[in-house]
Amino acid sequence: MPFASEHLITRLQTLATLLDRFAEATGRIIAWLTLGMVLVTFTVVILRYLFQTGSIALQESVTYLHASVFMLGAAYTLKHDAHVRVDIVYQKCTPRTRAWIDLLGTLLLLFPVCLFILISSLDYVAASWSIQEGSREAGGLDGVFLLKTAIPVMAVLLLLQGCSIILHKLLLLTGHPVPATRDSGLDREP
Repeated sequence: MPFASEHLITRLQTLATLLDRFAEATGRIIAWLTLGMVLVTFTVVILRYLFQTGSIALQESVTYLHASVFMLGAAYTLKHDAHVRVDIVYQKCTPRTRAWIDLLGTLLLLFPVCLFILISSLDYVAASWSIQEGSREAGGLDGVFLLKTAIPVMAVLLLLQGCSIILHKLLLLTGHPVPATRDSGLDREP
């Protein structure tokens, strides 16, 4: 990139690294919710089959935890390129072609979808907050409005990770890749 100063390149690399670290941190925090989901599910089963009792709030909390893991962990999954994809063509491409595919896919697919989700969910979430929406079930959780808030948060997290992808790919295409950081993420086959 002849028109960009080394100072600008360094700042872009730093920004990409910060965005990646943020996705990594949020993903690791959200991952603990899966343990909570297992423990709550175990508790629901024990209560039902050993004590012949149940709790709507506990049952709903499993749904809340599952939705939170799915929505708030999406950016972490994107960072680790762990979303389901058919990459018959992609895997045979050169690193430069892959960078173009990822760059264009982020700009033309990820960003529009995330912006649509973000914009279309704001009124929905605001309406839920305005009435402090709770469960429709007697004895259910009163925080439906909090769960619905995860929708725009998911979109923002994905947009931030999309910005990281764009920075990584632009820097790669211009010959200034972001230095690899220690990644203790998902164990993946090579």
